[in-house]
This record gives sequence, structure tokens and C-alpha cells, in this order.
Amino acid sequence: MEASQTPPAPRGSWLSEHSELGVGLLLLVLGVLVLTDALTMNVDITQRGPVGPRTVPVVVGIGLLVVAVLLTLDILRGGRGEAEGGEDIDLSGPADWRTVLLLAGVFLANAVLIGPLGFPVSGALLFWGSAYALGSRHYDRDPLIAAALSLVTYFVFDNLLGVPLPGGPLMGVL
Repeated sequence: MEASQTPPAPRGSWLSEHSELGVGLLLLVLGVLVLTDALTMNVDITQRGPVGPRTVPVVVGIGLLVVAVLLTLDILRGGRGEAEGGEDIDLSGPADWRTVLLLAGVFLANAVLIGPLGFPVSGALLFWGSAYALGSRHYDRDPLIAAALSLVTYFVFDNLLGVPLPGGPLMGVL
């Protein structure tokens, strides 16, 4: 090897070089789920016309499958997504698993607690826990902002939009 040549950069594993295949797999799974749900939907037999409640979900499901296949083929042929010009992240750095696990725990806790505690309480815990997981350490104001945001969200969805959210023990108070 000559002095002017540099050794090739170490390559990662095949899976890390083709990590976008995960997006293709996710799109494939979503497409199958949407199509399964659309094709097993109960439809009134008296419906007239070519467009019914199954039409849009079937089109979306087929679109998801087509995009999944095209994306996978592009990745396997060497295509790779490019970072935006404004991104300032280091893609070679490790993932922040602590933040990911904290956020996953907060969302899971919200899903478990929304029934017994209602949205105002579980939503406040969701907003405060998300702020904490993302790095906010204002213990005096974060819970207040989370509670206010949760109550405003509850009132907007429940009263203005007509989307009923569980009130929990606060149902009589709110």
C-alpha cells in the first residue's frame, strides 16, 4: 500500500447499512393490517354504488403495500436516504435509549391509566412525563403546565369537537 492511499473505512454490519428496511417492513405490516380490516368490515348489503366504506381503506392499504415494495427494492439496489441539509445530528452516535424507554413507559402508563383515572389525570401525567423524558427539569412549573394542557385538551375534544374522552373520577367535577 502506498503512503498516499488511506485504508478503507470500516464497514458496519449489513443490517446497519440497510436499516431503512425497517421502514419498509413497517409499511408492509400496516398495509396488511389496513387491508385485513377493510376486507373484513361489515357492510350493509343494501348499499348502492361503486364507492362504499371499504373503498378508501382498500386504496390506502394497497398504496402502503406498493410503497413498501418499492422502498425495499430501492434499498436493496443501494438507494439510501440523504439527511436534510439542516440536520445537525451525528448519525454515527449511539441512540439515546434512556429517553426512548422513558417515553415508551410514559405512553404505556397513559394507555393503562386513561380508563381508571380519566384523560385529565392520565393526560397530565403523559405531558409531564414526556417533558421530563425529553430533558425538562422544572419541577415547579412542568406539572402545572401539564395539568393546564391536559384540561384544555379534554375540554376541546369533549365539549367543542364532540369526541368523548373518559373523565374518570373527575367526571362530576368537570
